[in-house]
Amino acid sequence: MDPRELGSILELSIDVAQLAGQCTLGYFGRSPTVTVKQDGSPVTDADRSAEQLIRERIARVFPDHGIVGEEFGEKKSPSPGRWILDPIDGTHSFICGVPLYAVLVAFEWQGEVLSGVIHLPALRETVWAARGLGCYHDGRRARVSDVDSLGQARVVHAGAQLMEHSGRGREFARLIAACGPDRGWSDAYGHALVATGRAEVALDPVMKIWDVAALVPILAEAGGTLTDWKGRATHTAPEALATNGKLLGPVLEVLEG
Repeated sequence: MDPRELGSILELSIDVAQLAGQCTLGYFGRSPTVTVKQDGSPVTDADRSAEQLIRERIARVFPDHGIVGEEFGEKKSPSPGRWILDPIDGTHSFICGVPLYAVLVAFEWQGEVLSGVIHLPALRETVWAARGLGCYHDGRRARVSDVDSLGQARVVHAGAQLMEHSGRGREFARLIAACGPDRGWSDAYGHALVATGRAEVALDPVMKIWDVAALVPILAEAGGTLTDWKGRATHTAPEALATNGKLLGPVLEVLEG
């Protein structure tokens, strides 16, 4: 894709992410109605309203593009362009009034994710990137940290209980023991911290395509890595591992035991 076209895609991605974020703030902290989906995950009216808003705006500009989102499934298209949406990444945080939730918007072209946006409405922060165009945090160039020692690495994660329930408790315990401070700052927020140099490692044992896609170009353009727990670079894996790049090898060694 031409850089100018990609730049236009990225501009629209930022606009719709921030627009959807404003929509979610209308529900945030107001005890939204919560229902449980078939997979056991929670959903609110804010999730649905935000995704519908994004879909409508994209369809007006690119009516031939495909769209897949967490709440309304996939609109298939013969076009090589597809948008991947998560209207509220971190719904548990959103429901509890914790401001660490995000709107995720990614754009895929011929099966490769070329741009991604992490918008954190309640924090008023946005991280975005497109292939070859760099990664930015609120308009400033974003880079991963230069930490090259596991003992100094700050690790953020989805929580010890989830690690245990997903069968990753042993790997998680080994990594925590080998690294520096750890915090339970999870979901897209944790990966944004790695991309902006505020943490070195983020790991999630359970992910879906709309959780992962936007993270891929952001970590890559910031100088880091986004892989599965085996080190494979993909946005379709059911797990995710973000690092500052220098620590990918050491982290994988610890996870593999």
